Amino acid sequence: MEPKYRRILLKISGEALAGEKKTGLDYSIITDICKSVKKCVDAGVQVAIVVGGGNFWRGRSSGAMDRTRADHIGMLATAMNSLALADVLESLGCVVRVQTAITMQQVAEPYIRNKAVNHLSKGRVVIFGCGTGNPFFSTDTAASLRAVEIQADIFLKATLVDGVYDKDPHKYPDAKKFERLTFSQVLNDELAVMDSTAATMCRDNRMTMLVFDLSRPDNIYDAVMGKSVGTVVAED
Repeated sequence: MEPKYRRILLKISGEALAGEKKTGLDYSIITDICKSVKKCVDAGVQVAIVVGGGNFWRGRSSGAMDRTRADHIGMLATAMNSLALADVLESLGCVVRVQTAITMQQVAEPYIRNKAVNHLSKGRVVIFGCGTGNPFFSTDTAASLRAVEIQADIFLKATLVDGVYDKDPHKYPDAKKFERLTFSQVLNDELAVMDSTAATMCRDNRMTMLVFDLSRPDNIYDAVMGKSVGTVVAED
């Protein structure tokens, strides 16, 4: 069976790496996620990853701290998660490169778009850390930007719910799940799937996004193979 997509950008939340502990790293969960990524690589798919940092730090809940400094701490949290993912992927036999939007040459390459694309073309997994390198931008926005920059075929957004709903399914039993919708709908209806900057980036650059549940890590592989998982978001 041939993969549906040649090159993907996978966004993983930091919270997903913590599991039930809600903080730090759960290596059993990280290993399951990385095994699914390796299956994609083995199928010939080029995989780039953006990871959040919420398992270590959430800038918006930092209290009286200066927002710029709080966001910089969050960027460093994503670098830690990037290195953890790289370590597990390498232990499974993947060749990995970590690129960060904040220069830290002792532990990672600086983000260079052409170099990232070259790594991908050679079958290496590329993990993008430190968001966009700028405060006031979420890792969803970073993922949208990187997906557009590397010309990914699809932006896979792995979350803790199985798609996009009209309201929080954890709070409202009558919440309706969308099978497909547009970024304009996300923006107009203020659906809590991603921030408006990220949604606008995808809409304006005709990027397709698939939102799915990461509690079953094999959904990553299933999505790449074209199986129906989650909610597709794309402009008509």
